[in-house]
Amino acid sequence: MQLSAGKSWSLRRTADKNGLFKMASLDQIPPIVGPMAAFHGASEAPFDDVVTFKRLLIEQFQGYSSAMLLDPQFAVPGCIDALDASKGLFISLEDPSYDLVANNERRSKSAESWSVGKIKRMGANAVKMLAWYRPDASAETNQHQQNYVMQVGDACAKYDIPFFLELLAYPLDSDSTLKADDVNRKERLRDTVLQSVEEFAKSKYQVDVFMLESPIEGSDAPGVGHQGEEHIQPVFEEMARLANRPWAMLSTGATMAEFNKIMSHAYAAGSCGYLAGRTYWLDTLAHYPDWSAMQADIHQNVSYYIQELNDITDKMATPWSSHSCYSAPLEADRAFCSRYADM
Repeated sequence: MQLSAGKSWSLRRTADKNGLFKMASLDQIPPIVGPMAAFHGASEAPFDDVVTFKRLLIEQFQGYSSAMLLDPQFAVPGCIDALDASKGLFISLEDPSYDLVANNERRSKSAESWSVGKIKRMGANAVKMLAWYRPDASAETNQHQQNYVMQVGDACAKYDIPFFLELLAYPLDSDSTLKADDVNRKERLRDTVLQSVEEFAKSKYQVDVFMLESPIEGSDAPGVGHQGEEHIQPVFEEMARLANRPWAMLSTGATMAEFNKIMSHAYAAGSCGYLAGRTYWLDTLAHYPDWSAMQADIHQNVSYYIQELNDITDKMATPWSSHSCYSAPLEADRAFCSRYADM
């Protein structure tokens, strides 16, 4: 598998100098807008407050990050000037909402008036798209999700920009009888994650990097070198085998301690890094609208954990460029100008 010139260069921009992904997820909207709106007793949060919080996150996290994931609704128009130009930039494509159909099935869509072409035009290094997916959803919903991912993959190939696909499971109405400690619930999470990766690893989707949730709940991850590892590690190894390309782990709401344990399993299986967001900043919103307290909370309580995660990443992660799927080098000859396609 050979990377195009544009995708290869942009992937280098999103990783650190050693080819590791240390990415900050700052594109979330509902988890920020919801608490702020509730504080004001309003249906919407003040636009300027959302921008101020995202700017605070950028300023606090970018020193630890190789790349920043921003949204086009608030962070890009309100905070892009705060972003260190030496950092990689990737922009979310999907609408934070989604269409709901029977059985609580979710169908993803792009943000209104937003596109892969616009993300490329503004100079971003990669496109991030979230696909909600349940292999056991209806054939119609799964076909919709598959078609949407294929369309995004085609557009990313056209504009020669890396495609980062975020896959997330979600509850269906039919899951309502499963309790939190139900063995069937844990097995369903594992199977959903693995089957979703298997589907979207097919070449027709043209995914360059996977961003994956843990197939194991954070509370069940003992960490590499601890008792119970032999039951957990094979699941991460299977996920890596199915992905068959560079992949990063999502924090997906795990506690900071849990996420570090999850990452040790992921790195032992060949993960290239992480995308962390709410795990590190969600509790900070409890101090809203005391901006000084919010800044202090991040600086005093969060920075240590990010540095700890980066230390684990430096020691254990696999550089994206060393993945076997990208073993073919870029063709170097005098025909490059004619061979390299225009948009």
